[in-house]
Amino acid sequence: MNARTIRKKFLDYFESKEHQVVRSSSIVPADDPTLYFTNAGMVQFKNVFVGEESRSYSRACTSQKCLRVSGKHNDLENVGRTSRHHTFFEMLGNFSFGDYFKKEAIGFAWEFLTKTMGLDETRFVATVFAGEDGIPGDDEAFDIWHKEMGLPKERVQRLGKADNFWAMGDTGPCGPCSELHYHQSDEVPCNEDKCLGAACECDRWVEVWNLVFMQFNRDDKGAFHPLKAPGVDTGMGLERLAAVLQGQLSTYDTDLLMPIIHRVADLAGKRYGDNGEDDVSLRVV
Repeated sequence: MNARTIRKKFLDYFESKEHQVVRSSSIVPADDPTLYFTNAGMVQFKNVFVGEESRSYSRACTSQKCLRVSGKHNDLENVGRTSRHHTFFEMLGNFSFGDYFKKEAIGFAWEFLTKTMGLDETRFVATVFAGEDGIPGDDEAFDIWHKEMGLPKERVQRLGKADNFWAMGDTGPCGPCSELHYHQSDEVPCNEDKCLGAACECDRWVEVWNLVFMQFNRDDKGAFHPLKAPGVDTGMGLERLAAVLQGQLSTYDTDLLMPIIHRVADLAGKRYGDNGEDDVSLRVV
C-alpha cells in the first residue's frame, strides 16, 4: 500500500467518525513564540486545548507536516543512523477537544490498525504511564487495553515519564500517553542481553502511534493544573506506518523516501547500499 493511499485511508476513517479534516498548518507556527517550528500535529490546536480558542468542531484529524531540529523533541543526532528518525516528517493525528477521551481514542486506534489496515493484532503491545513525580499511573488506560481491547496483561507495559508522559514543551498542555508498538522481527539485532520489548531502543519494535491524553496545563513554574475539558492528541508517523504496511524494516525504504535517496545518490555519484558510511550520508541528505 503506497503512502498516498495510507494517508487517505487515515483521513477517511476519522472523517467517518465525525472528525473535521483540517489542512496541515505552516511549518513555522503562527503567533507562538515558544516554538521555532511546528513539531507535532497538535501545535495548531494548542490554544484550543488550553481553552483560549474555540472552533466550530470538537473532533479533528490532520496529516501535519512537522520539523524537529531543536528543543526537547529533537532527533537530529539520530537522523540517518537509525531506521526511523527524521527531521521532516508527516504526522497523522486525531484530536478531541473536550469531546471523547481515553476509551474512544484507544478504540479508534485499535480498529484503524487491525481492521481498516489489517495489521496482525498479536504483533502489537501497548504502553501506559506507570506514574512518577507525584503524578498517578494511568490505570484507566491499562484497563481499557486489557479488558475492552482484549490485550493480555503482559502485552500492556507500564513505563515512566520519559516514555509515557507527553508535553509539547516546557509549558502548556500535557498528559499521560499510551503508545502502540509493532513487533517487526526477532531476526533484527538487539544490543540488550534480553530485548526489553516496547521499552527497548532496538529496531525489533517500532513505535507506531502515540495517544496523548491531555489532562493538564503546565505553567512556567512547572506546576500542573487540570484542564477544564480534557482532550485527546494523537500522533502517528506516516513514514513508520508506511514501512510496516510495505514490509520494510526502515522508513527510508518506503515509497516516500527511497526515490529521493536514489536521486541524491545519482547526483553524488554513489550507489545506495554499497557503503555504510555513504548510506548514512545519503539518508541524512
